[in-house]
Amino acid sequence: MDATESIGAPRRHPAGPPRHNVLVQAIRLISFVIYFGGGCAVIHLGQLPLALSYFVNKDYFYAFMALCKQSFGILITTMTQWWSPTKIRISGDESVRGELRQTEDGRVECDFPYRLVMIANHQIYTEWIYLWWIAYTARMHGHFYIILKESLKQIPVLGWAMQLFGFIFLARNWERDRPRFQHRLRKLNSRHNGPMSGPEGLDPMWLLLFPEGTNLSANSRNSSEKWANKNGLRDFDHCLLPRATGLLFCLQELDRTLDYIYDCTIAYEGIPHGQFGEELFTLRGTYLEGRPPKSVNMHWRKFALPQIPLNDPKAFEQWLYERWKEKDDLLEYYQRTGNFPADEGKDKWNGAVSPDKVACGAGHIETEVRPARTREVLQILLPVAPIVLIYYLLRIIISWFRSG
Repeated sequence: MDATESIGAPRRHPAGPPRHNVLVQAIRLISFVIYFGGGCAVIHLGQLPLALSYFVNKDYFYAFMALCKQSFGILITTMTQWWSPTKIRISGDESVRGELRQTEDGRVECDFPYRLVMIANHQIYTEWIYLWWIAYTARMHGHFYIILKESLKQIPVLGWAMQLFGFIFLARNWERDRPRFQHRLRKLNSRHNGPMSGPEGLDPMWLLLFPEGTNLSANSRNSSEKWANKNGLRDFDHCLLPRATGLLFCLQELDRTLDYIYDCTIAYEGIPHGQFGEELFTLRGTYLEGRPPKSVNMHWRKFALPQIPLNDPKAFEQWLYERWKEKDDLLEYYQRTGNFPADEGKDKWNGAVSPDKVACGAGHIETEVRPARTREVLQILLPVAPIVLIYYLLRIIISWFRSG
């Protein structure tokens, strides 16, 4: 606690006092429920009949679900733009040189591979929204997968939709989780030649998991410290100790169809030392009170799988610990300077672009969460288009028979 801050004094919010009074918050809540709830209902309504295609042609089923997932990606992108606009600052090291760029109209475009595993530190509940938006900037928002805790399956509509999206749910009991985890990963590794398949019949896949297992809070901070003491490790200051088992298993299963693991270090502007993002950036504060993070800061790195010790669990655990130590150092750098370090160098070829082009570091990109074109919001309705079409075709056929 700052020496100038008296004990028991109310803690200041980094985004300041609520921007909206209770009446405006109520209006924002109603409009938010109508837009987000209605959008989810429309997408799920389209999912249910399209899911029947699984029993007819699995390739078309996966393509239909990817289209529904694209619609959801646009839904959360526009939801964030309208209800919780915030600055996004993006940088990377030389490993992602040439893979991040800013367009003339201020958007960011990512040129990450069509198959990757993404890991990140976990501070607030809405982190996955910003990372799904990153997938949108690479046109991969229809192929985004998340590893989640099993209890989220029970959320009405959203939980059912996430299961159809192919998300992976774990109960944090390895004996129980392992066979289900393996089954889902092997599905992501399977080859088929349907619509929206990638090269060699492999589906595009961005798989997100948080090795820390939970978001940063007072309770998880204490648990991380106890785990560190028990295992003779130094605990971190800005993130939690990662758990290696699930990530190692994931990379071992996907090894033959994957080249890189991408790491994102995320920081939120203005969180005082000793406070936690989950306490400050609540759902109410973010979407109703008008107090989202002042800026969301991302630093990207990638690691080639052949350079990671996947065949030695102890060595992998140490490798992951070292990467998280670097992440903690990056977060300390951010705390001191207000920015992550950024690559601004150039080289002829780093594997990200063709050899005849120069790959440039992106420096610091400042942008916002928004769609490339406003009309993309209409894609949210796409999942129900076949239902509407079938409905009108049936009406025409019935009318034709009656008139005959």
